[in-house]
Amino acid sequence: MRSVVIVGAGIWGTSLALRLAESGWRVTLVEQYQPGHLRQASAGETRLLRSAHGTDEWYARLARRARELWRELGDRVGEELYAEMGMLWFARRARGWEHSSASVLERLGIPHEIWDPARAGAAFPDFRGDDLEFALWEPEAGVVRARRATQVTARLALAAGVELVRGRAEPYGGSVRVGGEVLRADRVVWACGAWLPRLFPGLVDLQVTKQDTLHFAVPGGWDTPAWVDYDASIYGHGDIDGLGMKVSSDAEGEPYDAETGDRRISAASEDVSRAYLRRRFPSLVGAPVLFSQVCQYTFTHDSEWIIAQPEDGVWLLGGESGHGFKHAPALAEYVAEILEGGRKPEPRFGLHERIPARGLRTSGQTDR
Repeated sequence: MRSVVIVGAGIWGTSLALRLAESGWRVTLVEQYQPGHLRQASAGETRLLRSAHGTDEWYARLARRARELWRELGDRVGEELYAEMGMLWFARRARGWEHSSASVLERLGIPHEIWDPARAGAAFPDFRGDDLEFALWEPEAGVVRARRATQVTARLALAAGVELVRGRAEPYGGSVRVGGEVLRADRVVWACGAWLPRLFPGLVDLQVTKQDTLHFAVPGGWDTPAWVDYDASIYGHGDIDGLGMKVSSDAEGEPYDAETGDRRISAASEDVSRAYLRRRFPSLVGAPVLFSQVCQYTFTHDSEWIIAQPEDGVWLLGGESGHGFKHAPALAEYVAEILEGGRKPEPRFGLHERIPARGLRTSGQTDR
């Protein structure tokens, strides 16, 4: 039986653990806290799932596969982990990011429509779209209940025979040391998010930033689609599970330590969200904050992921933030094939110097 140690029980680590365990691997999952803990980037309550990725077809295809797998996982546990509410992209330019995305969706046969601003506005009780050229509608996009999905995936992994080891891990040659114990396996996978750069300094170039998310109390009838204003680096969705309407910035936050950083949102973040409410949904400008949360992004300069083998049998997975959560079950399939020797990772995921680039996240105001 092939064996693997996976360090990190976020959505990438738990999804891979589940996939490998159900494929006949002996899997050990190491986590210093517990799956779904609030220091994880995976612990955010919601994450968008969309196929639009600008000019990139690879991620669009992977997101499409992920949608199938999220639906299957929800059916398996009898719980709606993925809320398919549709998504509107607010296009401020006729030939901008949304136009490029629509061209890719058309080539791949992924459902989408081009709406004029008035039609887009009809999806909301209150809307100002006078600065928009059009809206891109993805009817089969939506929202993953992120923290719950992480917990469910971890539970299924344990039920499939994964051994959970609680403790702080560190590299030990090609193995993993947890306290006084050394864990050895045919493969070791480090999928530990914001902890990856401190464990492999000089090897991985990752930035960790503080990202504040806000949900506002809304009247009945605000069960709207998800939406993204790419050029404004703002995204959100309607009221899910009574959390309120999410309106948050996707622009890069300040540098952050995921373990010791303050988990209170900043006043500046609320100001940004309220300014956007004033512009786009003016009747909500005075709505109270119903729920807020601090998570963190861990990303490379070009927002491409890291899927690389620095030494034989040791793999690093990282740089997932901003657009990684939604792909998790499909990415687990992809990485499992790599670990089994059936394929090699795309060159884009290597440990090479990354050139700043836009287009993969929902943030048009960042150089990443």
